[in-house]
Amino acid sequence: MTDAPPDKRAAPPPFGQGFLRDIWWFAALSDEVRPGSLKRYELLGEPVLIGRTRAGEVFAMRDICPHRAAPLSAGRVVDRDGEGETVECPYHGWRFRPDGGCAAIPSLTGEQEFDVARIRVRSYPARESQGLVFVWMASDPRLPAEPDHAPPVFPGVVGGGPKLVERMDFDAHIDHAVVGLMDPAHGPYVHKQWWWRTESSQHEKSKAFEPRELGFAMARHAPSSNSRAYKLLGGKPATEIVFRLPALRWEHIQVGERQVLALTLLTPITEKKTRITQVFWSDHPVFGLAKPFLRAGAKAFLKQDGDMVNLQNEGLRYDPALIWIDDADKQAKWYQGLKREWFRSRSEARPFANPVEPAVLRWRS
Repeated sequence: MTDAPPDKRAAPPPFGQGFLRDIWWFAALSDEVRPGSLKRYELLGEPVLIGRTRAGEVFAMRDICPHRAAPLSAGRVVDRDGEGETVECPYHGWRFRPDGGCAAIPSLTGEQEFDVARIRVRSYPARESQGLVFVWMASDPRLPAEPDHAPPVFPGVVGGGPKLVERMDFDAHIDHAVVGLMDPAHGPYVHKQWWWRTESSQHEKSKAFEPRELGFAMARHAPSSNSRAYKLLGGKPATEIVFRLPALRWEHIQVGERQVLALTLLTPITEKKTRITQVFWSDHPVFGLAKPFLRAGAKAFLKQDGDMVNLQNEGLRYDPALIWIDDADKQAKWYQGLKREWFRSRSEARPFANPVEPAVLRWRS
């Protein structure tokens, strides 16, 4: 009698490979998905159609018709023959309900017996939260199941719609994009704007961190004295920075009764491409007065990070071993630990146990 083979699902992929599954990934802004529209996206290497019925329901399905592989997103939303609203393939007119079930195959004649109901397109749960569309990417698409948790809710979504949105595609795996996002030591070398900080302004910093739902937070504190951009807000800003799986980071700033939320959402397109979307909400008047300046700053930050990713890729081509140090790289270590625990908890069908412990981290930047 031999032992049963180990469950390979319990071993998470190495850093820089694979994706988190059974979790909500940010896909689009709600106002980008208009009623009656169909838009093609690529998420985790999969072609995904995100649409909205004319009645307002957001839905997502695999963007490949099972008949002859035409993209369904090139079709249209129709409502005919009492079927309700369906997606019509542009090639042969096959129609699919928002849940992926086939509603009609127009080429069939009345005497031809064919069970249309057995044809399905893979569907993905899609939900809206605070003007954002999230898509649930299951670990086994052949066994779809309802999500066991809701999409995230963010603090500070105030002042109507987003004040500013910027996005860029980086030629990097999601893991490298995430650790670059939370790296506290690269700022003086990569982001050398006079209004942010410089090499000569570096000093030792000490920040308290604590575990949060599916992640961790830098506890609320006064911004560093060499972060000049905060001075635009006036008063005495207090900021909290949170990271949450799978790849969400936000900074919530309070200035008296005013609030600013700077939300960064990372979405893996493929193994080697990641989309970074930055969304800002605020009821602070500075966003009306200094919006062009803030937009230029956000674009500059993204471009500088993108240029560094391209430079880093020159070294990553040789698959070198990477050295992680405390305390500057502690957040990157936490991210890797959170990912490992997510894989194992899902594989073992048990609740997620956050491995992050409260800590005070120190570094120079």
